[in-house]
Amino acid sequence: MRICLAVLVAVSAVAAPDPQKLFFTRVFPVPGEVGLFVAAADGSDERPLLASPDVDYNPAWSPDAAWLAFTSERGGSADLYRVRPNGADLERLTDSPAFDDQAAFSPDGRQIVFVTSRASGTADLWLLDVQTRRAKPLTSGAGGDFRPAWSPDGRWIAFSSDRGSGLPFAHGRWEHLHVVDIYLVHPDGSGLKRITPHGDFCGSPKWSADSQRIVTYCLPAEETMAYRLPTLNGGNTRIVSIDIVTGAASDVPSGPGVKMAPVFLASNEIAFIRKDAEGAGIHYAGGKRGPKGNLRSAAWSPDGTRVAFHKRLPAGPGVGRRMWSRLPNYELRLGGMQPSFHPSGERYAMTTYVPPPASNNLLVVESGSDTSTVVFHQDGRSVLGPQWSARGDAIIFGIGTFGAFFNGFHDLFLKAADRVNGGAQIAVISPDGSGFRELTSGPNNNGFPSLAPDGRRFVYRTFGPDGEGLRVMNIDTKAVTTLTSGYDNFPLWSPRGDLIMFSRLDKGDYEIFTIKPDGTGARRLTSSPGNDAHQGWSPDGEHIVFASSRMGFKDEVIYTDAPQPYGELFVMRYDGADVQQLTDNQWEDGTPAWQPSPTPRR
Repeated sequence: MRICLAVLVAVSAVAAPDPQKLFFTRVFPVPGEVGLFVAAADGSDERPLLASPDVDYNPAWSPDAAWLAFTSERGGSADLYRVRPNGADLERLTDSPAFDDQAAFSPDGRQIVFVTSRASGTADLWLLDVQTRRAKPLTSGAGGDFRPAWSPDGRWIAFSSDRGSGLPFAHGRWEHLHVVDIYLVHPDGSGLKRITPHGDFCGSPKWSADSQRIVTYCLPAEETMAYRLPTLNGGNTRIVSIDIVTGAASDVPSGPGVKMAPVFLASNEIAFIRKDAEGAGIHYAGGKRGPKGNLRSAAWSPDGTRVAFHKRLPAGPGVGRRMWSRLPNYELRLGGMQPSFHPSGERYAMTTYVPPPASNNLLVVESGSDTSTVVFHQDGRSVLGPQWSARGDAIIFGIGTFGAFFNGFHDLFLKAADRVNGGAQIAVISPDGSGFRELTSGPNNNGFPSLAPDGRRFVYRTFGPDGEGLRVMNIDTKAVTTLTSGYDNFPLWSPRGDLIMFSRLDKGDYEIFTIKPDGTGARRLTSSPGNDAHQGWSPDGEHIVFASSRMGFKDEVIYTDAPQPYGELFVMRYDGADVQQLTDNQWEDGTPAWQPSPTPRR
């Protein structure tokens, strides 16, 4: 019996399949691109908090100044840690596959209120007992709760929330605005109440020493689109003080600039961060300056003499680096913009990001490294949505200005004609960069092509005076067949050849559909509050990977430096069943691609 059992264990171990490998794009940050620092309040004596930065952010001082709690992804998913202000005695406080972030101490230092996705995948507030490490829920419900702060008298927790706000689109765009209000709740979960008018944005509440007022930063909801960019030229937000009993609000004189993360210091002076380039760093309402640079979150020691903060750091692209996945049978790696694999799995095509008037490059990258080769560049036009042929002999892509993707948020789409966006065509080249030719012509904006497995046809999306929707072209005859006539995008031909999937704007959300290549059998696969798109097929056509905003924001958008920081990756079967979440963070993850198993070399 022992021998048989050993044999079974050995066979089971040998037969265990390797993880499926998926490459994807993360807008920010890659490991090492954001780190924690400590400095004197005036900016002098600045030093890194930790010897080896990873993705560390959102520090918070304990009331006795003995510890700094913070969020880190060094152990996988985002969890809470603490460390001495001199960088010693690093400890992990939470160990959950969910997202844990934005810690704030109780006045006695025994508890931490924090943001987590443990309950339903959206951002809720939970309480952590620092000694026992036991956690329990405080808030729940649809929408996200963020940036909690415990009142000095211990009676209230203030926080920001987009509950009841939904995910409205920005004016003329597909990105979601962030509509956020300030709430109060007792630590036992009772007394929940909103204290700011609904419809715009006020965030990151912090308390006065007497627990009678909070200070927050406010702006019109529409500006939550423009101010999420990492580099801002100009702009303005308000610092507002609110009486929690009467609700009376007054602006705090604080000068120009995009101001965020305000806080009452021990002296009752107000400090804040400016995100705009002209004044980037910490400012004080009295006019003094603190640490300078691309800071995003700051916390002052109880006596106000020191400040801890996280800021952006220069880092390499991280292409090929392994990232954390909720599911061990799926391995995630960074893969640049819009990766698409050669059928061998040994290399992939991707594009670079270059804002206009410049144009980008089409690259071929070795899967196991960041070694890349530019195979196409054309001045004045950019490449979008490259896809490799099933035989590996061609790369097909859209070519045009594509201002909707490469021009920040400056291109708006208020009417159907705006979607032409300068026009674009479908082109194809050999993987070595030779044989470039354009396959389509005319006034429409044609993009996101995908070749049929036989290489004789391709599907693409089109907008313009010649109609919109999905089209199929025969490469030899140039005959074009109308597949759909809706607001459809990102079509991809199944490796089996039997289906084409795409994303469709349907009743205010983008959802994933499939359709047969002859135009019959349209089927909706997703139905969620938010956008489902950026999809990709598994090599056998059995599964689909896609990006979704269904879990909503997990932090106030201005901190994240990303156009769509609610983007999470999911997998499902080709028929829409068995949906599983792969990523869980506050960043923007998108454009996933499935890596075929590398072909053994002879």
